[in-house]
Amino acid sequence: MDTNAIVVEQTFNAPVAVVWTAITDPDQMRQWFFEPIVDFKPETGFETQFNVRCEDRDFLHVWKVTDVVPKKRIAYSWRYEGYPGDSTVVWELSESANGTKLLFTHVGHETFPQDDPIFSRESGQAGWDYLVGESLPAFLQRQSSQPKD
Repeated sequence: MDTNAIVVEQTFNAPVAVVWTAITDPDQMRQWFFEPIVDFKPETGFETQFNVRCEDRDFLHVWKVTDVVPKKRIAYSWRYEGYPGDSTVVWELSESANGTKLLFTHVGHETFPQDDPIFSRESGQAGWDYLVGESLPAFLQRQSSQPKD
């Protein structure tokens, strides 16, 4: 494994199919990941971009899906228009005794401008810890507590 990679592991009390949908369906992704996501498809070659405003700056996120194994693994390149650097995020799902285990890996984060605090490893780790460790579990909990049609 890349020693510079940001890695977050999380287990969810939800079936793999439910977690897969949460990380690949744009309507669900907007609720826990990035609200400005315009579109997303778990298809190799699919490209999307969307803007996120942070600290009075715009960050145009540019993603391209590079690998998909449905309900098991999805990877996409991740870069920011106007900034050097290119990275890859990988989401790997597996069944566990308690539901679904997610192994999230962000490789290449160090290729972004490290003299800019917003791109620091600490900022990246904190962001992924929040998204994978807090925002996604809270979203899945809300989903499971909603009445079924």
